[in-house]
Amino acid sequence: MKTPFKPAWWLPGPHLQTLWNPMCRQPAKLERTRERLWLEDGDFLDLDWHGPHEASTPLVLVLHGLTGSSDSLYVLGLQQTLAAQGWASVALNWRGCSGEPNLLARGYHSGASEDLAETVRHLRAQRPMAPLYAVGYSLGGNVLLKYLGETGADSQLQGAAAVSVPFRLDQCADRIGIGFSRVYQRRFMREMIAYVKDKQRLFAHQGMTDRLSTLEKLGPLDGMRTFWDFDGRITAPLHGYADAEDYYRRASSRYFLGQIETPTLIIHAADDPFVFPHSLPEANELSASITFELHTHGGHVGFVEGSLSKPGYYLERRIPEWLMRHRVNDSA
Repeated sequence: MKTPFKPAWWLPGPHLQTLWNPMCRQPAKLERTRERLWLEDGDFLDLDWHGPHEASTPLVLVLHGLTGSSDSLYVLGLQQTLAAQGWASVALNWRGCSGEPNLLARGYHSGASEDLAETVRHLRAQRPMAPLYAVGYSLGGNVLLKYLGETGADSQLQGAAAVSVPFRLDQCADRIGIGFSRVYQRRFMREMIAYVKDKQRLFAHQGMTDRLSTLEKLGPLDGMRTFWDFDGRITAPLHGYADAEDYYRRASSRYFLGQIETPTLIIHAADDPFVFPHSLPEANELSASITFELHTHGGHVGFVEGSLSKPGYYLERRIPEWLMRHRVNDSA
């Protein structure tokens, strides 16, 4: 980068960097077109399109994080920046994240690469002439890296970027229960439990007794305070894992990095309050296709720079620039 990331002096520490985006940033106002993608299992994903519609225009798939949506401010900001450089983008809402509960008892989770694979196939069919890229944040970044490792040379993506990834889900479940990070844990717990309750109400209202029964068999929703609690009682049994430990082991992206063959940029901050430093992959775990960019500061999906009167967002400078450079190299 001509201008490297310099964290905003007025946001010292990882927590202010992390909290600025969701709490203080003004949302970009975009005109988007929503498409409903029906999945093979009868459920759906909602996709929000923005930017040029030409058949050969580069297209970027954007993947939000846990309890986020296509309306997350980092998603809107990236879509706005991509459109400014003439690229199209489509923001995926994971199951049940678009403002409407999904139709199955199962939901989304950090290892849901099958949903990403189905989305990629759909986009390739929709725009076969368009170079296709993907960008994932936090949970979305974990799913993306897992997918890239699983598919190897057959990812159907020309490039990818992942930000603030929870590389080891078990260790991140421990980290978020320490110190001030417990504030984030409490918010996530509230929103994830509300996600399940919304589906219970939908199933009861629509008479989907079998699906309601599946959720009720998981037990009461009270008393869950940690990720280990939620993932052990809800995520694992709903998605075919033996327990939380099995889910964390099979879904953690760190174990898939060596098999990635798609050019991939990973951006991470050493002070991420969700991730222990020892959870980060060693150099020998990274495939030759990965560029790992580790910053001293930046928080979790933060990376705010500039002045208080004119804040800037490094991720929205760096990711489009990196994708554009790889697009030029691919075309050369």
